Amino acid sequence: MKVHLLAHTPDPETLVAAAAKNCYSSTDVDSILDGLTLEKTEGFLQMLTDIGHASPIEHASFTFAIEGVSRSLLAQITRHRLASYSVQSQRYVRERGFEYVIPPEIEKIPAARAVFLRAMEDDQRTYEELTAALLEQHFGELSAQGVPEREARRKAEKMAIEDARYVLPNACTTRIVMTANARSLHNFFRLRCCNRAQWEIRALAEEMYRLCYAAAPSLFRNCGPSCVDGACSEGKMSCGRAETVRAHYLALRAAVTHIPKEI
Repeated sequence: MKVHLLAHTPDPETLVAAAAKNCYSSTDVDSILDGLTLEKTEGFLQMLTDIGHASPIEHASFTFAIEGVSRSLLAQITRHRLASYSVQSQRYVRERGFEYVIPPEIEKIPAARAVFLRAMEDDQRTYEELTAALLEQHFGELSAQGVPEREARRKAEKMAIEDARYVLPNACTTRIVMTANARSLHNFFRLRCCNRAQWEIRALAEEMYRLCYAAAPSLFRNCGPSCVDGACSEGKMSCGRAETVRAHYLALRAAVTHIPKEI
């Protein structure tokens, strides 16, 4: 898995503070940024957290490039609707020797790993055989219609892989460009950084959180799974390891900033 923070709103914390200032003062637009020192900015952000006023943080957005994650993860992450996604297309990109994600519980058992690898090899072989058969059929039909050879082959391959992709597994990797505002990311981290989240999306969420915290620590300070800055929201489904999770996030934040932060 690779995750890069491609871009984010310039000076996101000051922007969010300006939006909050607009809500709670008579300042006009000409002076909305005036006086927003680091201390004032952090004060506005903490106030928003304290009173539960989350809409101003929607003005800051973050864009990530994500690679080496499974199609299984893709099905989960796109359930977070308040975000924009651009995903590598299996209709237009041929999966030649596709890469795949091996779940850790399968990886650590030699017999299970051997079965899994054999299934991936079978899927790849079936995909190539289907692609070849479909390509030949479509190429013949297009050629008979008078389509020039080069164009016919290009169109035939696209038509072939569009249907052959149906045999590809959830383990097959993909690439995603994802953009979300800070409020949506807060919700994403609350749900997907939790110990009860599926392992792959939890690993992704934690790396995204680390990148966001490095870029805007005050904006993402009160963020992460619910137990980090309050009570666990999972009720009887709780993992029961809240103190361990808090210590983990304290260490993560300290590693990013080299300044210990209280939780």
